[in-house]
Amino acid sequence: MASAATSSSDKEQVLPTIDADQAHALLSSGHGYIDVRMQEDFDKGHAPGARNVPYYLSVTPQGKEKNPRFIEEVAALFGKDDGFIVGCNTGNRSRFATADLLHAGFKNARNLQGGYRSFLQSANQQPAQQQ
Repeated sequence: MASAATSSSDKEQVLPTIDADQAHALLSSGHGYIDVRMQEDFDKGHAPGARNVPYYLSVTPQGKEKNPRFIEEVAALFGKDDGFIVGCNTGNRSRFATADLLHAGFKNARNLQGGYRSFLQSANQQPAQQQ
C-alpha cells in the first residue's frame, strides 16, 4: 500500500505547474504572462508579451522585501478567471507568487517550471529586448 504523506498546507503539492513547451502553446492561444522578476532583470529580456509585476521590491543580504501591492498590481492586468503564466528566472520565486495568486482567487494562474531560462531553452528563443 502506497503512503501519501501530504499536508493540506503543502502548496507545492497542489500548485498548477506547466513546462516551457506548454507555456509556449498557452501564449500562442492567448494566455498572458506575468514575469515576477525585478525590473532590471525583466529589462534584460523576457517572454514575448510578458508584463512585469515584481514579487520582491528588493533582495539584499539582510533579506527580501515582498511587494505589498503584488496581488493588486496583478489584478489591474488580469481578472480572477483569466488564464496566465507566472514566471521568474528559474521557477522558485514564481512558485511563491503563483501560490499567493491562487490563494487570492486567481483560478487559472500557472507556474512556469524552470522559469524564463527553461522558456528560452525550449524554443531556442532570443530575449525580447526593451527598446
